[in-house]
Amino acid sequence: MEFSQDKKTMLSMIKPTGHFTLGNYLGALRNWVKLQDEYNSIFAVADLHAITIRLEPKALRQQTLQAYAILNAIGLDPKKSLMFIQSTVPAHAELSWILSCYSMYGEMQRMTQFKDKSKKAPDNVNLGLFSYPSLMNADILLYQADVVPVGIDQKQHVELTRTVANRFNGIYGETFKIPEPIIPKVGAKIMSLQNPLEKMGKSDSNENAYIRILDDPDTIVRKFKRAVTDSQARVYFGDSSEKAGINNLMTIYSAVTKKSFEEIEKEFDGKGYGDFKLAVAEAVVEELKPVQERYNELMSDKATLEKMYQEGAQEAAYIARKTLSKVKRKVGFVK
Repeated sequence: MEFSQDKKTMLSMIKPTGHFTLGNYLGALRNWVKLQDEYNSIFAVADLHAITIRLEPKALRQQTLQAYAILNAIGLDPKKSLMFIQSTVPAHAELSWILSCYSMYGEMQRMTQFKDKSKKAPDNVNLGLFSYPSLMNADILLYQADVVPVGIDQKQHVELTRTVANRFNGIYGETFKIPEPIIPKVGAKIMSLQNPLEKMGKSDSNENAYIRILDDPDTIVRKFKRAVTDSQARVYFGDSSEKAGINNLMTIYSAVTKKSFEEIEKEFDGKGYGDFKLAVAEAVVEELKPVQERYNELMSDKATLEKMYQEGAQEAAYIARKTLSKVKRKVGFVK
């Protein structure tokens, strides 16, 4: 594939851990499909980042393939976007080490994600978890990305990437583009079905709290029927925390059907929460149906899937090698 000289380059990656949820889909993944037409788009499954926690090798392989298949199934097009699996491009690990030598200990220590994850798993505070941002720096800078779409919690990492890139450029001359973090405007913030004051998360211990992209229709309907609401039994968007549950369901329904909150309120005027929950569930089932069908096609044809990610790896490696060769020459490594 050929990137356009008239478009900026965007990079986004996702870890193959846990189960991709409706929140991931409506909040980010679906938006990637639109962004691939606006940018020279690069998407990757970040399996190197995944091993900061202990995973069974068989499970990691399976989850990596599933994540790659889902990226294709949601509508990302290999003819428009570069898609690959991170560990199939060795330049990521190599540049990560070089950049770690231009990253200060104090800068890494200030990363809030390291602090948060260290508290959650105090028995596995490994060096990879600490140096995780250096690998992220390499991910971005290898492809000379102009923009990186991130959530608020990841913006700090892109700021560190900018700092390290500027430092390297200051020493050796212009080598890296300085990336800009962008907070995507499109995308609904989907909350837990059981605790609507918290974001829907793929690591939630309560399976009724989230909808997986790959959940079957019966499971989706059952989970929505169990969704937390309130005692008012009237479908309208409210400001109080008591309305958080119904607000969340309205947000989901709006994101899937493209209907405004006002239209939704009129549609369900005089109807109870039972009718509304079923309508939301059915709308989500229809939204996810083509994604699941395409996913199942890919996962049942492993040869085609392997060919796709190998071709993606070759294209990614070609781009990455150009940057890495320049970096190695400037640092002083022999050919």
